[in-house]
Amino acid sequence: MKKADVVEFYARLAEANPHPETELAYTNPYTLLVAVALSAQSTDIGVNKATRALFAGVDTPEQMVALGIDGLKQHIRTIGLFNTKAKNVIALSEALIAEHGGEVPQDRAALERLPGVGRKTANVVLNTAFGHETFAVDTHIFRVGNRTGLAPGKTVLAVELRLDKATPQPFRLHAHHWLILHGRYICKARTPECWRCPVADLCRFRPKTPAPKAKPAMTAQA
Repeated sequence: MKKADVVEFYARLAEANPHPETELAYTNPYTLLVAVALSAQSTDIGVNKATRALFAGVDTPEQMVALGIDGLKQHIRTIGLFNTKAKNVIALSEALIAEHGGEVPQDRAALERLPGVGRKTANVVLNTAFGHETFAVDTHIFRVGNRTGLAPGKTVLAVELRLDKATPQPFRLHAHHWLILHGRYICKARTPECWRCPVADLCRFRPKTPAPKAKPAMTAQA
């Protein structure tokens, strides 16, 4: 995608949603880290339902360790892979206490050393909690980057690096959220809704999905 088109691409997404935010519910950097770790292979809606009561009483690593694995499982048992995720959350909480004074570090390498935290999770936390210009590539952003031609790549890391290189100011801070929301609600995996896409003319995807046909109006019976 040409530089001028990239600017226009982001400008239109920004106009449609000037202040994008994560759809995960959280109260501080720690609960955001936990929510993102729990969201792997799960929906934000499902995670929010599971953490609503949890975060009402647990919002520090110390409180999480006190709750324990079995207590945490009772809150997150509706989330996929909850057994493994519970172990990781307790382990990362213990690591935060032992190595970071109970605070979430503002460093990608330090975050990635925590149990159950990969590059994508670290990038989300750095961007959303601390305002770093990072690009957390999930399945939605991977699809949008390749389908539109904005940041094509064969791997998640390749797409991330292309986004980092191609995305100009003033769009870098919110690019992650614009792209994930665009992929979640418009540029969908099976049937992208091209007919209502604000950047359809800039996108290389072919053929464009036409608008669904209107259902015929019901006529009154004689």
